[in-house]
This record gives sequence, structure tokens and C-alpha cells, in this order.
Amino acid sequence: MTSADDGPHPVYTEKLLDGLKEREVKATFFVLGQNVEKYPEIIERMKEEGHIIGNHTYSHIQLRSANRQQFRDELVLTNESISGITGQEVQYVRPPYGTWDKKLEEELNMFPVLWNVDPNDWCTGNADKVTKNIVNKAKENCIILLHDCYQSSVDAALASIDILTQEGYEFVTVEELLFD
Repeated sequence: MTSADDGPHPVYTEKLLDGLKEREVKATFFVLGQNVEKYPEIIERMKEEGHIIGNHTYSHIQLRSANRQQFRDELVLTNESISGITGQEVQYVRPPYGTWDKKLEEELNMFPVLWNVDPNDWCTGNADKVTKNIVNKAKENCIILLHDCYQSSVDAALASIDILTQEGYEFVTVEELLFD
């Protein structure tokens, strides 16, 4: 399963969507509210092509005890932005840096989704290195963390899908992985 964080990006997310469509793969996108507002047409495309759209806060804020209300407000604002475009309730959240408050699940009726494969794509522009990290760490039912705001990450995502598909892996959305 592949998931993309921090988008949508006006160039790289479109390239990723093109590659996913070509490969008939669905993914889960955890988007930032500030980018949703800038690029609503990309959110609409994600929905139309059958991808899951999750919340990654409005501004990539990390939850801390001192900013819990601001964090919650960012989740609500981002949910409203996404739902306003898709007409669907947002069910999934990927908290930036993996920091989460279990009480928010009940308050907002959202399910947190973390990851178990992190190729550290955000700290290198080397797509081959990221691809190698993904392929070496991939296993059944894993959730791969990638970012759709870098060309190298998009290249690595598509290369990894090609390699892992040949090895017999199937790529599904987080919803399919967790609830089917």
C-alpha cells in the first residue's frame, strides 16, 4: 500500500496520479488543508480516480500538549475543505510526525493511519536510493510513507510499484488494507 503526504502539489501530484492511473493502482493521499485550498481540482481528480483522501492537518503542525486545540482546529478546517470538494466525510488522518491523541479519534470520528515503511524520501533527491529503501523494507500489509511534493519521490513511488508488482505485491488503499 502506498500513501502520499504533504500534497497536493501542482506538478508532482499530477505526475503521480498519471502514473497510478497507468498502472491501475489506487493510493491514499494525506493532504494539507492549505494545499487543498490552492489546488481543489487535484483533490477532485483524486476522488474521481478512486483514491482515498485523508487529512494531514492544515499546515503540517505537530501535535503537542500546548497546541492541542490548534491541532484539532486544523483537522476540522482541513476536513471541511476536503469534504467541500468531494462531498464525502474524511475518515482518515495521518498526524504529522506520527504524534497523536487517542481522544481526537472519538471527538472527530477519524481513524489515524501511521506507517511501517519510511524510506526517508524527504531528505534525499535520489530516487534510486528511495526505491531501494522501499523495495528492501516492503512486506505484506505494509504502509509505505512517501511525499508527493518531490519529483524523486514520485519517481521512486512508480518504480517501486513496478518492481513490487512483479514480485507479486498488490497495492491497495488504506481502507482496503485495514478493513477488507
